[in-house]
Amino acid sequence: MSSKVKTEFKLPKMGESITEGTILNWIVSEGESFQEGDVLVEVGTDKVDNEVPAPFSGTLIETKYGANDIAKIGEVIAILEETSVSETRGNSSEEKIENQDTPTAKKPTKPSPPQPALKTSKNPSLTENKPWTPSSRGHHFYSPLVEKIAKEHHISYEELARIPASGKKDRLQKSDIFKYIEDGRPAQFAQNQVEKSPGFQVPDLKFDKGKGKLVEMDRMRQMIADHMVYSKHTSPHVTAYVEADMTNLVNWRNANKKEFQEKTGEKLTFTPLFIQAVTKAIQDFPMINSSLDGKNIIVKEDIHIGMATALPSGNLIVPVVRHSDQKDLEALAKNVNALARKARDNKLTSEETKGSTFTISNVGTFGSLMGTPIINQPEAAILATGIIKKRAEVIEYEDGDKIEIRQMMYLSLSFDHRIVDGFLAGSFLRRIADYLEEKRETQC
Repeated sequence: MSSKVKTEFKLPKMGESITEGTILNWIVSEGESFQEGDVLVEVGTDKVDNEVPAPFSGTLIETKYGANDIAKIGEVIAILEETSVSETRGNSSEEKIENQDTPTAKKPTKPSPPQPALKTSKNPSLTENKPWTPSSRGHHFYSPLVEKIAKEHHISYEELARIPASGKKDRLQKSDIFKYIEDGRPAQFAQNQVEKSPGFQVPDLKFDKGKGKLVEMDRMRQMIADHMVYSKHTSPHVTAYVEADMTNLVNWRNANKKEFQEKTGEKLTFTPLFIQAVTKAIQDFPMINSSLDGKNIIVKEDIHIGMATALPSGNLIVPVVRHSDQKDLEALAKNVNALARKARDNKLTSEETKGSTFTISNVGTFGSLMGTPIINQPEAAILATGIIKKRAEVIEYEDGDKIEIRQMMYLSLSFDHRIVDGFLAGSFLRRIADYLEEKRETQC
């Protein structure tokens, strides 16, 4: 006869660098039964949403976290009940506890949120002679752990308030402050708007935002907004432009795309061709493939190209073509098409959306002539490719100039001027255009 066993269900690992997740929705409610493999809960990370399946058949007894709560990887998020105990499971993400039916048995308690630390620090660099109150970040507060880290690194509350927060309800988390410190504390010397100074003060303007339908931003749109503001705040953006004569490439693709698909089973879009040209240019100018780490520049050994892709919701995500320098055109096309299909079906994994070292945004897909993209942190630059458009161009020949109809495209490179100067950016951008303009063999 089998006895019922309670099991602690812990948030499983969802990627090498993922340390926490947001509970989006419990598919199974408390008291409901489920079968092995059924989706119990949907969990969101900083990149993608994940469906967490049941490790066995049973009943969901209790949930430890509700919708929009943030849980650490490995934390107990629910108590499950399994009826069969014929074998002991060795899964490290589960710990069985015998069912206690007595009223005196202790039940796992829900983690209580950290309380605001209202005590005044003796460290003047943290308090700046001002007692800290929860109003330092509106109606939010700092956890004791965040305050401890701030004191250790002599970060004032005013500086804490300028750090981009990724936690629930704009709460600053340990990972946020460590990331900020690793980035060299870019807001350390930002002007405090509360204190008056003889320099320029940002005016407190009261704009009339008008009336209309209120549309709440979804979670992904909020993350995109935070990342874009953080990128503009962190990196001094400069954008350079060139135009490329795409006539040879367009003609080559038109002549070979049918044969390419018959031979490889893959459609030949412009994206793998762009990635191929960018990869070759990065090999010529490796400093573009870098990130800033405090006062050091990390020049990446691997070349992983992110490709900004539109989701059905209208949001953008950046799946990554890994080791693009080790793939031929056929492999690139296969990789690109697979990632694009997964993006359309909302099936990208967290591993497929992280680790890019350089990003391409094809704004021409939406009909844009050119764009000024925002850097995908912590990269040093991002490329935007505009629409390929027929124009009348003056072409130089030995016997004189001629006006011809050519397929032209603008390329724009936004770069972090802390790492990349104008000469490097311009040379790299021109090299991409040169590779795109090269004549190709007529056959695949």
